Amino acid sequence: MKLRKREFDIFNLSFLDVISCGFGAVVMLVLISKTNDDVSIMGKGEVDGLLKTVITLENTISELKQIIKIQLSKSNQLSNEKRRLQTASIQLENKIQQQQDKQTSLTTDVQGLSLVQSTLKQASISTPKKANTTRDEEVGGIPVDSDYVIFIVDTSGSMKQIWNRVSSEIINVLNIHPEVKGFQILNDMGTSLVSGYDGKWMPDTPRRRTSVISLFSNWAEMSNSSPVEGIQIALLKYAKPNITTSIYVFGDDYTGASYDPIIEKITKQNSLASSGKKLAKIHGIGFVSPGTTNRFGILMRELTKQNGGTFLALPL
Repeated sequence: MKLRKREFDIFNLSFLDVISCGFGAVVMLVLISKTNDDVSIMGKGEVDGLLKTVITLENTISELKQIIKIQLSKSNQLSNEKRRLQTASIQLENKIQQQQDKQTSLTTDVQGLSLVQSTLKQASISTPKKANTTRDEEVGGIPVDSDYVIFIVDTSGSMKQIWNRVSSEIINVLNIHPEVKGFQILNDMGTSLVSGYDGKWMPDTPRRRTSVISLFSNWAEMSNSSPVEGIQIALLKYAKPNITTSIYVFGDDYTGASYDPIIEKITKQNSLASSGKKLAKIHGIGFVSPGTTNRFGILMRELTKQNGGTFLALPL
């Protein structure tokens, strides 16, 4: 049998199907590719816009945080200033009240001094040529019936600024005692003006008074501006049951920490255990100086009251 030679036709139906499918696939790829490009471009624009919005909001939030921080700082400063002003106001009110209390105290003292001041001003440094033969029991409210007199004087810096006046008042008090058996001058620490007479009485003569006042005018002994030590030493060394003694305390301030315990202690030391009789009458003379407070007056008013004495506050 003779074989037939088979003819191959490249453009048959199967080939066309393949070509058609391939072309369709290409068209689909083109369409799909174009759509994705549009979506990507549109999405990129939206992302860029959102990103810009986020950045703007972050910047705005940062600025708001900074503004809030500044406002809080200003608020804290205002609160601190308010507290400072409130504290200053309270301190000022306290100072005003202290000054009012001090003024009231000084006014009371000046009123109580009116009878004494006229008498003291009549005294002078020179001893009268003719001494009184009869002693007054009381001059301007101050008992002057003691045979022995002790002066306790604050020698601190504030008193030194008015020392001439202090010296004059020493003379005045001496002169309302025309004659005594003995006298002594101590500072508020208990140090004697004349060391040679420490623990002893200085004899009362016109010459002795003049020389002592001269020494007193130049006395440079320092002290702690508290009469407590001087009074205690005066009672220990000089006050005796068988003599009559007056103690005059001169000062402008009291630097101690308490009143009642000190007053109680001195009053007990000044009392005889057997009878309660006072060893000495304690008087106080208050001065006004650049360092004056009302503490000296508070102490001495009660101390003199409990020890048979008188407190006088000298005016300016």
